[in-house]
Amino acid sequence: MPFLGQDWRSPGWSWTKTDDGWKRCEPCSEEPGRGALRPDGGPRVILNSEHEETFTDEEHGYASKKRKKDHFRNDSNTQCFYREKWIYVHKESTRERHGYCTLGEAFTRLDFSSAVQDVRRFSYVVRLLQLIAKSQLTSLSGVAQKNYFNVLDKIVQKVLEDHQNPRLIKDLLQDLSSTLGALLRGVGKSVLVGNIDVWACRLDTILAWQQQLQNLQVTQVNHGLTLSDLPLHTLSDILHRLSDGWDVVTLGQVTPALSVLSEDRRLWRKLCQYHFAEKQFCRHLILSEKGHVEWKRTYFALQKCYPAREQYGDTLHFCRRCSTLFWKDCHLALLFKDSGHPCTAADPDSCLTPVSPQHFIDLFKF
Repeated sequence: MPFLGQDWRSPGWSWTKTDDGWKRCEPCSEEPGRGALRPDGGPRVILNSEHEETFTDEEHGYASKKRKKDHFRNDSNTQCFYREKWIYVHKESTRERHGYCTLGEAFTRLDFSSAVQDVRRFSYVVRLLQLIAKSQLTSLSGVAQKNYFNVLDKIVQKVLEDHQNPRLIKDLLQDLSSTLGALLRGVGKSVLVGNIDVWACRLDTILAWQQQLQNLQVTQVNHGLTLSDLPLHTLSDILHRLSDGWDVVTLGQVTPALSVLSEDRRLWRKLCQYHFAEKQFCRHLILSEKGHVEWKRTYFALQKCYPAREQYGDTLHFCRRCSTLFWKDCHLALLFKDSGHPCTAADPDSCLTPVSPQHFIDLFKF
């Protein structure tokens, strides 16, 4: 039955039983051009000079709500916001809870659009979108898909504006385009939610973003201090604070002095020890002709075999007491003693556990 009003028992049409069967009752006009009274004594529909329908107050309220709902659905750039920035994560896989606690629901409820603007959460959100693109893209609902690509659009625009972290978003778009290309080629076997033309349009948008990032050029500022003006020991400290080997390689291409410092064996040895266990890099040591360990080549060889340790400025948190997933706002916690979620524990901070992007995905695998 089509939904025509706030009450699901819609009044519908009036019908009359005749010898030939049931026939619909047509409204009887009082006077041409003035109005019509419904056979059941309901409210009238008056026609004005422009032949536009003017409804009563109750019907006008229904029509206004329907127009707002249709406008909300048709606006592709609309982000679905919720006042609460947390969501319950049910551990039991029951029929009732499985329908309301899914990955798409969590992605819709949690505030990822604002998290993108926070430099501490930027890499976390990018990594989470990358994991979803690799394995969980088909499990997103229609609203979650729209939110996913809206957040992705904000990430791309942010990178194009401030020229920061382009490598992260390039890897994300590469994985997303590969996944979408494979799903679109096997459309008969795919389980994508939505029209196939919409996904093809999204793939074209991703390819356009990749072209824009490929043509991205960082403008050089000629005023103020630069890396070349810093002493060597300061440059060495900067390199030793980087946790990603690719960032070390990229920074080493800036100046000749940084190129020499980026080849330091002690630097690459610390990276291997930080990201990988001793048993792991002892099995994949690469020796030079003189018998020395080439730690740089060993690091990239280990990176192909084992996942590197992930480090983020801020992450989502999971409360073990109330099974709630949420963003923790440190400023609100200090000012108003608000943990960011409805917890009845005397000390909510003692029940919190940081959630990695992969752990976030695993929470919704039933």
